[in-house]
Amino acid sequence: MQVIAMIPSRWGSTRFEGKPLARIAQKPMVQWVYERAMKADSISRVIVVTDDLRIADAVRQFGGNALMTRPDNRSGTDRVAEAAMMLNLSPDDIVVNIQGDQPLLQSDCVSEVIGPLIREPALGMSTLAYRIVNPDEITNPKDVKVVFDVHGNALYFSRSTIPFARDLPARHDTFKHLGVYAYRKQFLDIFRKLPTGTLEDTEKLEQLRALEYGHPVRVVVTAHDSPEVDVPEDIFRMESLISLFR
Repeated sequence: MQVIAMIPSRWGSTRFEGKPLARIAQKPMVQWVYERAMKADSISRVIVVTDDLRIADAVRQFGGNALMTRPDNRSGTDRVAEAAMMLNLSPDDIVVNIQGDQPLLQSDCVSEVIGPLIREPALGMSTLAYRIVNPDEITNPKDVKVVFDVHGNALYFSRSTIPFARDLPARHDTFKHLGVYAYRKQFLDIFRKLPTGTLEDTEKLEQLRALEYGHPVRVVVTAHDSPEVDVPEDIFRMESLISLFR
């Protein structure tokens, strides 16, 4: 069994076109993500999967691995699933999906997210969550929230505040979903064949496809936040945070 990290990366973005190649402290953002992933002890190789030659060329220029995929994938997970098929991975191989807009990802997160799949051969998918400490993230729709059961399996992901505290003040923690996933390759083969779910289409959250069709998603709570770049103004915030995430 091998563990491969894939970084799905696309050029188009309604809020920030060309985001993967936006420069943060003199390096394109995708390079920051790639180098963070390379630091993870459990990873055998890292590949940027993209449908844009500009991104692939930039990755190869800094010495990284890039793989071209079709332009019609429905989501990052579908792109990763296509890449896993192209690489002829074995059914038990583990693929880690690292979002290309998280340049400050902590390498420990990779070991954390693959842990459940290592321990439980029947499990197909896991992901990360972080206890929210910034109150603004509880209500901001760009920060996806997740609730999970006593066994750590996701109940729902939403851009809305979940759970909603009817009686204030709230006496519970709110968890933010971090866009880091681990899948067994055989589950990716199943996922990419599923129709787009109604909930997935409503919330624009691909992980809801798994839940809607009855596949468990294990949630691992991590102590490491992983800030995302959503708009050009976030670049300045990332540059100010780099020294804290060394």
